[in-house]
Amino acid sequence: MKPAQDAIPDSNPFELFEEWFALAKESEPNDPNAMALATATPGAAPSVRMVLLKGHGPDLGERGGFIFYTNAQSRKGGEILANPQAALLFHWKSLRRQIRIEGPLEEVNGQMADDYFHSRHPDSQLGSAASDQSRPLDSRETYLHRVEELRAEYEGREIPRPPHWTGFLLTPTRIEFWHDRAHRLHERRQFNWSGSGWSSMLLYP
Repeated sequence: MKPAQDAIPDSNPFELFEEWFALAKESEPNDPNAMALATATPGAAPSVRMVLLKGHGPDLGERGGFIFYTNAQSRKGGEILANPQAALLFHWKSLRRQIRIEGPLEEVNGQMADDYFHSRHPDSQLGSAASDQSRPLDSRETYLHRVEELRAEYEGREIPRPPHWTGFLLTPTRIEFWHDRAHRLHERRQFNWSGSGWSSMLLYP
């Protein structure tokens, strides 16, 4: 009997990502754009947290990429500025699929950060402006009070983007697609950037 053919095609990884992401939008009940972001200190101590993908595609940067936004004064922001490389992980449990992405990071330009910041709900803008992210907080009431103070200060006016609130573009050097199969006979295809284009290979599960 012939073995089953590989179901993960050897195609452009951005096109394949778009196909899987579209399926996730249909099946995931909450935040299909949620992804684990792993960073590390200059001493190689890792940390990971969930963030939201806010832009992606082959036309971003020099060869395409994935964008997220954060407070650059947070723990992850400090790690990114000190060691600008990261790994992303999408896990769509309902689809039994995951995608791993690795590569260097660079800050988006100020106009992109402004545009996205002001596209958010006003309360989200206020929450970001009021937060000293990752720093000690004596009580939740202190934070909420700061939000209300800013709400009163900017009533009827545009809320300025804090200079430390920005976005980062990950330019992938490696993208791996994983598809769960019965009895752990999973499928994995890894795409690697060589400088002249993408190549891919299958990996043992």
